[in-house]
Amino acid sequence: MRYAAFAARNRKELLRDPFSWVFGVGLPLVLLLIISGLQRAIGQEIFRIELFAPGIAIFGFSFITLFSGMLIAKDRANAFILRVFASPLTAADYIAGYALPMLPLGLLQAVLCFSTAVVLGLRVDAGIPLALVALLPVILMFIALGLLLGCLLSDTAVGGVTSILIQLVAFTSGMWFDLSLFGPTVRGILYALPFAHALDAARAALAGDVSGALPHVAWCTGYTVVLFGLAIWVFRRRMRGE
Repeated sequence: MRYAAFAARNRKELLRDPFSWVFGVGLPLVLLLIISGLQRAIGQEIFRIELFAPGIAIFGFSFITLFSGMLIAKDRANAFILRVFASPLTAADYIAGYALPMLPLGLLQAVLCFSTAVVLGLRVDAGIPLALVALLPVILMFIALGLLLGCLLSDTAVGGVTSILIQLVAFTSGMWFDLSLFGPTVRGILYALPFAHALDAARAALAGDVSGALPHVAWCTGYTVVLFGLAIWVFRRRMRGE
């Protein structure tokens, strides 16, 4: 736990800007409430809550990518990271120190999303905790992606790239429309990305289908391992260069 003190500093840095993370946590919930309100107004269920709520949770995780990327990019910009290079931490320790404070924020997003969905009619059963477990590697995947972007890009560029990522998650995960509407080529491209697998894993787990969720969880876990490995490699090169 050599990175514990560094993680504590990053947690305080994250809490220093409450507007950003409150916005990141609250916006997906507002979207869920708006869609549910529109459905009640028109008297037709366009998005079933048990299918739409997991999509909203994953959409919210894309803001975790923004937070983690901005945190590490700002540290690089203000030379803070140069000062802490004097510590005995390795590149993996630094990445772990950045990632650890983000995990509770992602879990909070998921819990609030499913809690709001329960108020809106989601059935309370064992599927909810199963979905939360299935989403753990997904949260870590979005954190790793943010850290990789933060290692590669400036703090100003991270915001622009992650805004594109947020739209990419929304339109390639299947939260707005069924991906079976596309042909096999397009579906193959979409399922080469991790976002559709993340949504399918959460939906299957929420339905209690553990065996159906596992292949998609494994796909997301593979992405997570690769992204963390790339983030550590790039960070190590930054350490040696700077």
